[in-house]
Amino acid sequence: MTPRYLLPFDSRRSLHRFADVLIIGGGLAGLRAANAVSPNQSVLVVTKDQLRESSSNYAQGGIASVINPEDCFNSHIRDTLVAGANLCDSEVVEMVVRDGPQRIEELIRWGTQFDEFEGAIALGREGGHSYQRILHAHGDATGREIMRAVIERTRNAENIEILEDTFTVDLLTYEGKCRGAVVVGCGEKNEDSRPMMVWAKETILCTGGSGQVYRESTNPPVATGDGTALAYRAGVELRDMEFVQFHPTVLYIAGSSRSLITEAVRGEGAYLVDSEGHRFMPEYDSRAELAPRDIVSQSIVRQMARTQHPSVYLDLSHLDGDRIRERFPGIADVCARFGLDLTKDRIPVRPGAHYAIGGVTVDRQGRTSLPGLWAAGEASSSGLHGANRLASNSLLEGLVYGAYAGEAASRSAAEGPHRMLAQRIQSAVKNSTTEFDVADVRVSLKSLMGRLVGVERSAEGLREAGNSIHSFAAYVMAHQFDTVGGWELQNMITTAQCMVAAAQARTESRGVHFRTDHPESDDENWRRHLTIQVDVNGGHPRRGPLQTSSTLQIDSLKPC
Repeated sequence: MTPRYLLPFDSRRSLHRFADVLIIGGGLAGLRAANAVSPNQSVLVVTKDQLRESSSNYAQGGIASVINPEDCFNSHIRDTLVAGANLCDSEVVEMVVRDGPQRIEELIRWGTQFDEFEGAIALGREGGHSYQRILHAHGDATGREIMRAVIERTRNAENIEILEDTFTVDLLTYEGKCRGAVVVGCGEKNEDSRPMMVWAKETILCTGGSGQVYRESTNPPVATGDGTALAYRAGVELRDMEFVQFHPTVLYIAGSSRSLITEAVRGEGAYLVDSEGHRFMPEYDSRAELAPRDIVSQSIVRQMARTQHPSVYLDLSHLDGDRIRERFPGIADVCARFGLDLTKDRIPVRPGAHYAIGGVTVDRQGRTSLPGLWAAGEASSSGLHGANRLASNSLLEGLVYGAYAGEAASRSAAEGPHRMLAQRIQSAVKNSTTEFDVADVRVSLKSLMGRLVGVERSAEGLREAGNSIHSFAAYVMAHQFDTVGGWELQNMITTAQCMVAAAQARTESRGVHFRTDHPESDDENWRRHLTIQVDVNGGHPRRGPLQTSSTLQIDSLKPC
């Protein structure tokens, strides 16, 4: 049974704070939402680490937008729909793509310095894109530069307060509405670690992804599926949890962190070769290394199986070395730490969990199924990505949906009652006395997910994964923790359970979800979304209704 709250509290004896709008998460979507709220309203941003510690900050490749005169909106829309494997919401795709250029102009006004070439913004190309439309900064540090500018603007806003090193344990709900959240200070600077109830007129969920559920991941340590798990416990609808995008090229060296090797490396002309030096991608897809990520990841996994080797290799030796070092200084430095020259040596890579396409279901304003709760960014499922995210569309989505959710939540807060009250809410948590090693369970879960719920899945493997995770949950979810590590483990288990349940249900292959026992897509039965919700009264999960996807036929778009 899924507990409603992870810790006990009583609002009559708790610490309290109030804000017009509460934003959970300090990545790009969260900070863009904060800046969209009316200046006369109070905003509280809560993030469990420092603002810099988010997936947005680590984004290497760039942000996609139509600013090239030779490019056009229809081309970007078409590329997004093709990558999305016939499951995108066409109206959402068009909305986000057409909003892109003004969001780029906004970033530039806020001080973001994109790379330039001969006096104009330099544009790169990545897998799945028909034109050069990827803006980047400092070569391969786009996310860091964008976040630098947005963080500076946010810190200067008088109506925005930021609580760093503060963990959001659960959403507060009362009479069918989200009323805020229960948070706990978890950093060295937090003198009081008692639970605090943050009451808000409107709450926006921007907690990022869940890559840490997997052993091989490009995500930072904070990406433990917190947003989807706390939303699930509050009875919020989740959608498309089976769709997890794996980045094809993650640096694979024993003892190293799993560093991302950006898609842009292949955009510059790098080849993928196997352990025998054979360039294999043309045999799998006519677009070769520039095929969408799902195809490249699946091709790499199959080639590793053929060669019985734990990785494949990126080969840039045929490219201009000076150009490569200038374009990818960060990646060159990471490789150099392990004695590898990016311009000469073959770089060992393999797929790793990269982006959670599924998440909290939202409409075009970021509204969720729970009144008073909004969501944006990777924690949400907007319909933009369908069954597979097109490269560099994630930062764009964070900007667009962050702005829309912030504006909509601000309007809703202004229209509601001016006075805020602390409602009487109590949570009594049953505590198991079973002792176990949190770190060991976490490692076991991550290894299990990578082995059985990775790039390729099957009914047998998913059944084994589901049974094992159920066993973990039997004692982990019944335990009352008082540390972030424990709460993160509970969130990871909840998120993994939802992923496995959805992957078991979808008996076809589509986008990033590849079933070896059902290798073909099945539009007649499965061109649909899968939703899952928990009955907060009974605590029993129930799969929501299958909703027919509103998808524009790709053929109806005219090329540029």
